[in-house]
Amino acid sequence: MWAWVGFFVTASLVAYILIGYPVLLALTRVVKRPPVAKDPAFRCRVTVVMAVYNGAAFIRNKLDSILALDYPKELMQILVVCDGCTDGTDETAAAYAAYGVELIRIPHSGKAACLNAAFGRATGDLLFFTDVRQLLHARALTELVANFADGTVGAVTGEMQLLPGSSGEHAAMDLYWRYELWARRKHSEIDSVFTTTGCIYALRRELVTELPPDTLSDDAVLSLNAFFKGYRVIVEPSAVAFDYPALSGTEFRRRWRNLAGLWQIHARTPALFTSSNRMRRHFLSHKFGRLVLPWAMLGVLACTAALPSHWRSDLLAGDLLLIALAVFDGWIPRSFPLKRLCAPARAFLLMNAASLAGLAVFFIPARKIWKTTQPALVRETGF
Repeated sequence: MWAWVGFFVTASLVAYILIGYPVLLALTRVVKRPPVAKDPAFRCRVTVVMAVYNGAAFIRNKLDSILALDYPKELMQILVVCDGCTDGTDETAAAYAAYGVELIRIPHSGKAACLNAAFGRATGDLLFFTDVRQLLHARALTELVANFADGTVGAVTGEMQLLPGSSGEHAAMDLYWRYELWARRKHSEIDSVFTTTGCIYALRRELVTELPPDTLSDDAVLSLNAFFKGYRVIVEPSAVAFDYPALSGTEFRRRWRNLAGLWQIHARTPALFTSSNRMRRHFLSHKFGRLVLPWAMLGVLACTAALPSHWRSDLLAGDLLLIALAVFDGWIPRSFPLKRLCAPARAFLLMNAASLAGLAVFFIPARKIWKTTQPALVRETGF
C-alpha cells in the first residue's frame, strides 16, 4: 500500500510542476498590481557594467553594440571590468577609451568581484548589466530605462533570443527557453519575476549591494534585493539581446552553473519561503519546483520499483523509453521524425541531472562550477 501512496504523491507532484502549474498560470487573472507607468521619453544617467574574462573573440563587436545603442551618449558611463584577462581583451577595451569606455583591471577573482569593483566607480542613476558575448538590439537600453519612470519599479530585465542553431540540443533548449520567457512575462504582469536575465537587465543604483565573492547568480541576488525592499522586478520584452547557440555537449555545464546558483539563492534567501515573499505561490511552483522535480521523479521511480510486478513492468517500460530516447538522441539524424521526441527528452533529462548536480555548490568552491560555455561561433568566450 505504501508503494501506491508514494507513487501517487510523487507522480502528482511531477504532474503539477510540469502541467498543472503552467495551466494555472495561464488561467491566472492579473488583478493585484496596475500596469507599469512606462514613459518612452524618460531619460536618466546610466552606467553600463560589463564584466569579462578572456572575451577577445567578442569584445570588439560587443563594445560596438553598446556604442550603437539608441540612448544619449552624454548620459552613459561604460565600465568594462577585466577579470585578469590573458588574451588581449583588456587591450582591445582600452582602445575604446576615446569613445568613453572606462577599463578596470582586477586580478582573476570571478564575476562577483568584477561587479563589486564596478559598483565603486558607477555614477549613473541606473546600472545596466550586460555580458560580453550577447549583442544588443539598438533600442534595448531605451526600452529598459522607460520603465523606471514608474517609481514602483526597482529592476527591469530584457529578454534573450537564441540565434538559430544547428544542433538538436540547441533546439530543445530553445523550447525550454520559450516557456521560461512566457512564464516570466506572466509573473511580471502579476507583480514581479524572481530573477533577471544576466546579460540584459537594469537596476536602480541605490538598490545595489556588494555581492559575496562566491556568488553564482548576481542577477538573482540583486533583483531579489529590490523585490524584498518592496519594488517590482519586471520584464520588458522590447529590450532584446541575441545569444549564440552553445556547442553540442556543452549545455550541461551551463545548466549546472545556473541551477547550482539557484540552490545557492534558495539557501541564502530564506525569506523566499515566508509570507514576506508576495509571489510565494508562484515561486514555490516555478523556481523551487524546478529543484524539487528531479527528486520527485526519483521518488516515482523508487515507488514504481516497489509495486506489484505486472504494474511495475508497464510503468518501468515508460521510464526506460524516456531514457532510451534521450540516450540515442545523439545518433539520430536531424531529418528523422523521431528527433522531435528525442531532443526534448534529452534536454529534459539533462536539465534534471544538472539540478541534482547543482547540490555540489554546498560541497565544493563555487569557482569550480563557474566555467564559461563555448558557443557554436567560436570556442573561447567570456562571461
